[in-house]
Amino acid sequence: MEVSTVRERIARLQTEHRNLDKKILIQVQSFQHDQLELQRLKKRKLQLKDQIAALEASLIPDVPA
Repeated sequence: MEVSTVRERIARLQTEHRNLDKKILIQVQSFQHDQLELQRLKKRKLQLKDQIAALEASLIPDVPA
């Protein structure tokens, strides 16, 4: 995968991650928040974080020891 493509994907995932952060905050502040929905949002946010980390790691060139 090209570096520019990976960076674009990372940017999209980071945007989705930030949006989920906002949704989670709104849910938590809600008087009657849906616990199941909150768990689903947090799980998706964690998945995004893992995907971002893996893509960022793929951008680091291998250095021979």
